Amino acid sequence: MPPTITAFESSPDRGRGQARDMRVRWAFEEVGRPYDVRLLSFAAMKQPAHLALHPFGQIPTYEDGDLALFESGAIVLHIAERHDGLLPKDANARARALAWMFAALSTVEPPIVELSMAMLVERDKGWYAERLPMLQDRVRVRLGELSARLGGAEWLDGAFSAGDLMMVTVLRRLNNSGLLDEYPDIAAYVARGEARPAFRRAFEAQLAVFTAASRS
Repeated sequence: MPPTITAFESSPDRGRGQARDMRVRWAFEEVGRPYDVRLLSFAAMKQPAHLALHPFGQIPTYEDGDLALFESGAIVLHIAERHDGLLPKDANARARALAWMFAALSTVEPPIVELSMAMLVERDKGWYAERLPMLQDRVRVRLGELSARLGGAEWLDGAFSAGDLMMVTVLRRLNNSGLLDEYPDIAAYVARGEARPAFRRAFEAQLAVFTAASRS
């Protein structure tokens, strides 16, 4: 039987491919491996059965036989280590790809998530107008550093890897912020990731869940 992952029954991103199961779906598509999806309501995510898989009551989770994992980065890494297509064979290049995975999640994503959450839930707060430029500038710092390192290259370190997969999914959170427009090389980098056939298949699979939920 193929591995099973969990995803939102009704995604808060309205099918835009922002929910973190997107990363896992994309990884499976890149390595050409089948997977099953179990959809969860927000209430079910906080029930003991799911908390046994994910102690923080979130998605995605991964189940394969007697192995259960949580955290999208850990799941993508597990898939990449088991199947060809996401990690280089060369030991040094492989180590650099892993470093980019961690950079995406630990260095680039936190200020982007903070900005995204402020734009989502703080617009009616008195401090929002004053705080927003500060949050945007924090993101700009990371985008400027990433742009300098990318330097017009197609991918972060030679061929496409799990590092690029994670970085593109993180940067896509800025699609509606206008900030990517200030860094054309990064915008083009994200577009290259989104143009990959594996990404498109994963995106359509996640979108189909939202489309079906909105029709019911």
